[in-house]
Formats: sequence, structure tokens, C-alpha cells
Amino acid sequence: MGSPALRSTTLRAGGLVTVEHELDVPLHHPSLGGHGDGERITVFAREVADPGGLDRPYLVFLQGGPGNEAPRPTRHPTAPGWLDRALADFRVLMVDQRGTGRSTPVGDLPGLTPEEQASYLTHFRADAIVADCELLREALGVERWSVLGQSFGGFCATRYLSAAPGSLREVLITGGVPAVGRTVDEVYGATYRAMRERNRAFHAAYPDDHRRLVALLDAAGAGDLRTPDGSVVGPARVRQLGNLLGMSDGPARLHHLLELDHRSPALRHDLAAALPFGGRNPLYAVVHESCWADGEATLWSAERVMPDVFRADGTLLTGEHVSPVVFDEDPALRPLREAAHLLAEHAWPRLYDAVSLESCEVPAAAAVYVDDPYVDMGLSLETVDRIPSMRAWVTNEYLHNGLRADGERILDRLLGMVRGRV
Repeated sequence: MGSPALRSTTLRAGGLVTVEHELDVPLHHPSLGGHGDGERITVFAREVADPGGLDRPYLVFLQGGPGNEAPRPTRHPTAPGWLDRALADFRVLMVDQRGTGRSTPVGDLPGLTPEEQASYLTHFRADAIVADCELLREALGVERWSVLGQSFGGFCATRYLSAAPGSLREVLITGGVPAVGRTVDEVYGATYRAMRERNRAFHAAYPDDHRRLVALLDAAGAGDLRTPDGSVVGPARVRQLGNLLGMSDGPARLHHLLELDHRSPALRHDLAAALPFGGRNPLYAVVHESCWADGEATLWSAERVMPDVFRADGTLLTGEHVSPVVFDEDPALRPLREAAHLLAEHAWPRLYDAVSLESCEVPAAAAVYVDDPYVDMGLSLETVDRIPSMRAWVTNEYLHNGLRADGERILDRLLGMVRGRV
């Protein structure tokens, strides 16, 4: 039986049955130090099933980010590639993590002081997301369910293994095993090393693009590069286009952007769409570093630990490395600038209980990508070694977006691993 606080609507369209759930939850969960009578927000989750699959067990999908809503499900050809495979065994619960999609959104938080904004934004990490999922599970009357976490969703799944393993049947992670027991500085040091290799591979594939990149950086340095809304894009943000290089189609997308003249309207529109940290998804910029912080302040880690070779060569593109400059240049993020600086100083609590992970018995499997520049393979495998029930599939067939590129195969293999078929 579901909870009366759960608001649900059932729809049948496009060969799928969807049940749209809304649940009011505490902004600051009591289990995380909050008060039960404090501010509340809404969390939205869409249950997706085949018409004959409404009695199948749940698979909870936790999206990457932080700050991205869950995919909007359809049948092929636009469905997530893994969805058909999942629906053969499960009904899938696609959670719009707090602050995203149809959950109570996070915008520029008008009317709040920077201190109030920062305080509000401390409640959007994996610990709070898992606490939301536990309330959803209880409201749906589910004893245990399976979880699939992509990228940041894998951080949430690992938090779930640490905090509430008794609620889990099995856990599957793609490109998202976090660096448990490592500092955020160590994480960014590793990802800069991976990004240097991604730069080398890109220019080997597209040798003429170095010249084009230099011209684009020169235009940015002269203040001549703008997005369609008129905001200036400086060299540091141009270098963040390297974020594309972690995806299978990213090098080609970057090449197609660089081949355009910087004065072209098409370049301005494509640039705005490709810049990774922006106003459509403010959480991605504001709490990205904190999603790695396991009991520490980040102090703008990516900016501090940038290697000398990146400082000396301004054409080396960065990846998921947030710079404070985005809060100066992007008008949609500027209202959160002071709050972002306060969050960089915030002493974040621990996300993972090492003792709990080291005694974990929940069957788990992870796809770990050799060349992933966002989630380092070596640090991921250290965490896999901490969790006795977790098996790793280490592969160089995919970059970070493997689940989107070849989701049916990847999900089928991970399910085989947790069920002893692989």
C-alpha cells in the first residue's frame, strides 16, 4: 500500500504505462541533522512499465549530474538504450533528483541572502537524494529494490550501499564509482591527467583544430566572443569545452564547433549549448565539487590543483573542472556567485561509511571505463576493492556515456554479473 502523502497519476501512451508520483519531503532530513517541522520540497518520480509488467520489481534509476533530471521515457528510437532491457525484468522508477525536472527546482534563489542561498544549497548532495529515495520506497510500500546509477547517480548508489543497504536487492553502477577515502584534490589531480590524454587524442584525430582553437581563444581573450544573450565568454570558459571529450561523440561535436567562424551566429549558439556549466542547470556548477567532498571543504579544488602544464599552455582544454569565473561571466549564474564562494569554504560531512561498505553483502556490479576523464579508473577500482560484494567490469570500449551509447549491452552484462551469469 502506498502512503496517503504520495500523489500518483497513471497514464497509458506510446506502448508504456507510466505512473507519475509526487512526494513532499523535508529539505533537511532529520536523519541528516534536520528538524521534521522544517521547510519541505517536492520530489517527483516517474514509474515506467510495460503494460504487462506492473507487478515486476522496481529498478530505481539515478541520473548523472549533479543537477540533471531523469530521462523522459519513450519507446524507440528516442528511448534510453537501456530502457527496453530494463523493462524486461523491472518496472523502472526514474527519479528527478531534488532540485531538478518536476521536483522543486533550484533556480537563482531570489530573495535570499548569499548566506541563505548557501545554506539551502547544502541539501542537494547524494546523502539527501538517498534519504528522498528511502521516503519514496516507504511511500510505495516496497521492502527492497534495485538501483542503477549513472555517473553522479553512481555516487548516490554508493551512498545507498553505505547508509541503507537493507533496502537494496542489487546495485548497478555505470561510470560512477566514487573515490571513497580520497581527497577532492586527489580526484582532480587524477582527472587532469586523464584530460591531458583526451587533449592529445583529440588533436591527433583533428590536427587542424589546434589552429582553430587558438583563434577562438584569441577572440575570447579580446572580449569578442559572446553567446546569443550577449554575455562574454572568456578563455577559461572556452577551455571548459574539453568537457565534450569525455563522451563518445564529443570529439566530433567539438570539431564541428571549432570549424565555424567565431563571428558566426551558428558558432555563438553552438558554443552556448556546449558550455558545460550554465544557468539551465545551476546545481551542476554550484555543487559539483561538493559531490566529491567526503568530509572536507573543497576550496575551489579544481582551480587550485590545476597542473603547471595546464597553466603554461592555455590551449589545453579542461573537463569537469569548475572555475569561479563561470559565476562572473554567466549572467544566469551570477546571482549565486557569493553563495558558491561560501559553499567552497563549507566543511562538508562524510558521505560514505567505510566500515559499512567493507561489510556490504548487497550484490553490486560496476562498469568502470579505462579512458573516462570524469571518474578516474584507478580511484574507482580502489573503492570497488573496499566493497566485497561489488564486481567491476573494466573496459576501454566506452567513454563516460557508455550507458547512453550502448545501454542495452551494458545493463545486460551488469545484471549478469550480479546474478552470477557473467
